Amino acid sequence: MISKIQRRNKIKARIRGKISGTAARPRMSVFRSNKAIYVQLIDDLAGKTLVAASSKGLEGGTKSEIAAKVGEAIAQKAIAAGITEVVFDRNGFLFHGRVKSLADAARNGGLKF
Repeated sequence: MISKIQRRNKIKARIRGKISGTAARPRMSVFRSNKAIYVQLIDDLAGKTLVAASSKGLEGGTKSEIAAKVGEAIAQKAIAAGITEVVFDRNGFLFHGRVKSLADAARNGGLKF
């Protein structure tokens, strides 16, 4: 039987085979742990993280509400850095709950996926 982590890594590898980030259109990678959510914009050609945000230090509300705040924060940082278009990488996580609320908030903040 395949474990939950092995299943996510298999899905993650399949996704990463199809998408890649550039300086003009970086990859927006999301990582969700039990307590926090992290997001970063990555230029895969240069191998560098351009912008990052996390829920560390944010308090109040449900996990989905905090994820939405992180989505707004990454959108503001990206627009300040001159980035308006990204490629969304859900990193093997299902697109619902916290991942979806982060993505929706980033879209509302001005990022185009």
